[in-house]
Order: sequence, then C-alpha cells, then structure tokens
Amino acid sequence: MSLFQVASRRLVSPVSRALKPPSAKKQQLCLEMARPSSNMADFREVFAKAKHIAIITGAGVSAESGVPTFRGAGGFWRKWQAQELATPGAFARNPSRVWEFYHYRREVMLSKHPNPAHIAIAECEKRLSKQGRSVVVITQNIDELHRKAGSKHLLEIHGSLFKTRCTNCGNVTANYKSPICPALAGKGAPDPDVEDASIPVEQLPQCEEDGCNGLLRPHVVWFGETLDPDVLTEVEKELDMCDLCLVVGTSSVVYPAAMFAPQVSARGVPVAEFNMEATPATDKFRFHFSGPCGTTLPPALARHHSEIIA
Repeated sequence: MSLFQVASRRLVSPVSRALKPPSAKKQQLCLEMARPSSNMADFREVFAKAKHIAIITGAGVSAESGVPTFRGAGGFWRKWQAQELATPGAFARNPSRVWEFYHYRREVMLSKHPNPAHIAIAECEKRLSKQGRSVVVITQNIDELHRKAGSKHLLEIHGSLFKTRCTNCGNVTANYKSPICPALAGKGAPDPDVEDASIPVEQLPQCEEDGCNGLLRPHVVWFGETLDPDVLTEVEKELDMCDLCLVVGTSSVVYPAAMFAPQVSARGVPVAEFNMEATPATDKFRFHFSGPCGTTLPPALARHHSEIIA
C-alpha cells in the first residue's frame, strides 16, 4: 500500500449500460447494507481479536480538552486565521507575529489536560502491550496531549508545539520554556485590537547549538509544506500491519491523513470512526460511533472479558 497512491477507476461495459436500474426497494437494501454499524458489542468482538491497532486522531479529540482549533467561523487569532499565519511565507515576512501566535498557543496548552479519550487510548496501549498486542497513535494534533496522557507509541505527523527547529542549522529540540524567550513574555494576546509586538529578530527564540544562534521556528508542518517522509514511512508501515483501525475526532478532509483510514478499509481491515458527526469517509468504514470522543471511546477500549492480564 502506498499513502501517495490514490486509485479510483470506473469500468463501465456496454452490457452494464443496458441493464435496468435497480428498484427503489433494492436501492434501499443496498444503502442499509453499506451503512456503517453502530453496534458496540460487534465492535468489541473485533477489538478483542486485534493484535495491531492503529488509532488516527484529529482536532476533535483535543477540542474536548478546551483546545482552540482556529477553524471555521470565529476561528481567528487577532485578525488572522491559522492558515494566514502558519505558512513559511508568513514567517519570512513577519517572524515576530508568527511567534506571538505560537507563543499564545504554547501558553494555552500548558494549562490544558488530557481528556477521557486521550486517557483511554494511553491506558489501552499500556494494557495491551502486556498481552503482546500493539497500539500506535497517529495524530494530526500538535498539542502533545497524547504524550501527556501517557501514550508511548506516538507518531505526530504535523509536529509539535513544544519542539523547535533552527532555520540555520536544522537542529530540532524539545522546548517547554515558558515563555520560550524573554521578549515574548506577556505577548500573544488574541484580541483583535491588540497591536503586534514587532519584536526584533535577534530577540526572538535563538538556536543554542554552539556557534549557531540561528532563528528558531516551531517544528510543525505549515500550510504549503510537505510531511516528514521518515514519519510517513513509519505511518505506512504501521497501517500496513494493523488489523484494526480507529479514526477519532477527525474531519477526514485534511490530506494526506484523510487517505490513511480509507486505504486501510479498502484492503478489508475493519475501521471504526468515532466523531461528533459523519464525515466524507464515513460510508467507507465498518463502524461509526457518533458523539463526544471522551464519551464513546472509553467503553470501546476498556478491557474485554476475554483479555488475560498477567
């Protein structure tokens, strides 16, 4: 399977053109057969047999922890939406403004905590590891709430708010300083009437590698940038190996992540979607559980009666 390969070819023969369209009753029957199941007992039986579980998570998981998404109506920081600030061009034009935005997000995240969905995933990974079974979390989120909850096998495909990358030497390092540099202390307020701090570049976060002093940037994937190929290789390996896939709190519209679960489903692996509402990919999956992830996920991942705990 290739994460970069999307095949959708429709073959129509002359014979098929001559066939009568199915009756309304048959069409309804096909729709009912194709509709994903919301039977938790059936999902739990599949879960009990799975040896390699991949869990793909998106912004919906973090939203239940009070994390702002900066999407949709009202999703502004000052006068800008995230896609106007989270770009290489925006950083090149105004690194001070972009760092104010990310400083604000970092400070907000330091006050947020994992919710029951994060905790259920981490506890499931820990419990199943003792049974020789694996759980990998493939997340689009950059907030590190999975890490806070205790998830160990974690692939952060869009990077992390709490890592920096030097624009000069390329060094990547974890950074939990608050504030990340003295000049950003008290800056980054999101109100639309707040003026830019216009911090000089030399006072913005600087690389601490010997003799470098290059300007640091957040180690996140910005709009217009490609995902880390090494991370994508790991993702592909895990998805090829999984025998159960969960899609949790994701809209299934952000690519290439939106391709992951449908490609797993296409090879016959059960996929269960946990989301507030249906997504463009819902009909491709075997299960769909509607509602807050913090409510639906914990019972789905709880210990099954067939599990033997050493």
